[in-house]
Amino acid sequence: MNWITNYVRPKFSSLLGPRTVPDNLWIKCPETGEMVFHKDLEANQWVVPSSGFHMKIRANDRLKAFFDDGAYETVDLPEVATDPLKFRDSKRYTDRLKEYRAKTAMDDAVVVGKGSIHGLPIVATVQDFAFMGGSLGMAAGEAIIKGFEVALAEKKPLVLFSASGGARMQEGILSLMQLPRTTAALEMLKEAGLPYVVVLTNPTAGGVSASYAMLGDVHIAEPGAVIGFAGARVIEQTIREKLPDGFQRAEYLLEHGMVDMVVHRHDLKAKIASLLKIWMKSDIEALADSADAGSTEERAAPERVDAGAA
Repeated sequence: MNWITNYVRPKFSSLLGPRTVPDNLWIKCPETGEMVFHKDLEANQWVVPSSGFHMKIRANDRLKAFFDDGAYETVDLPEVATDPLKFRDSKRYTDRLKEYRAKTAMDDAVVVGKGSIHGLPIVATVQDFAFMGGSLGMAAGEAIIKGFEVALAEKKPLVLFSASGGARMQEGILSLMQLPRTTAALEMLKEAGLPYVVVLTNPTAGGVSASYAMLGDVHIAEPGAVIGFAGARVIEQTIREKLPDGFQRAEYLLEHGMVDMVVHRHDLKAKIASLLKIWMKSDIEALADSADAGSTEERAAPERVDAGAA
């Protein structure tokens, strides 16, 4: 009986027994409840094909889809103190960071890349909501500032994809300090006349929406993105009134002049490239016109001198 127990029975068990299925093989659409095959969703840039619902997308996946041929160079980011306040809630802040770094394979919530879109060289900064809700701490703040510095040094436009719940409470006032610091860095970019385009993704909230995320030259929102400072429930409890349908959604903000356009994720690359090419061409023509005017004045000056001498 040993051959039946040790060989035949395990074979039948392996053929007829339950098979393990990966947890992420099928993903449920939050809007319609439809189950979508993981690979189909990934190939569609994490947009549900039937409903058009824009799901959250990882930073590296966004950069690959955004840059030409998926080719880009990651910018090295400054190192910062890991846990300056020695913060602890239900667990130590250092343990939380280790957990998210292992889960996301990222050092922090922001990635900066250099590449081209439709042949135009740009710098792109992306916040990843998967890393502690895209919260803004010292490391994320330094990364955003580094993106501005690289764009300024290389005279390239900067495109920033925001996705954040706000400041990181584990870093307290040091997190809030990143708001004026990043704002000062983007002002340097604007003073240099370089374009700064912000793509507001779901969600963009808290101090991020009160600083660099709403200070772009052009504000583009993805469909259905939640954009605001405080949450809708907090606002309702404060003003004791029911908020309008779709409040803080991208389409609502477009109707009320808070964003310039709402663009499908598949069309972002082409739209941003066309805007930047128009912008950069006008800057080049302005520089050329000023150079021509200067050379004309230089040629005319000796003639005026000669005429006066005569």
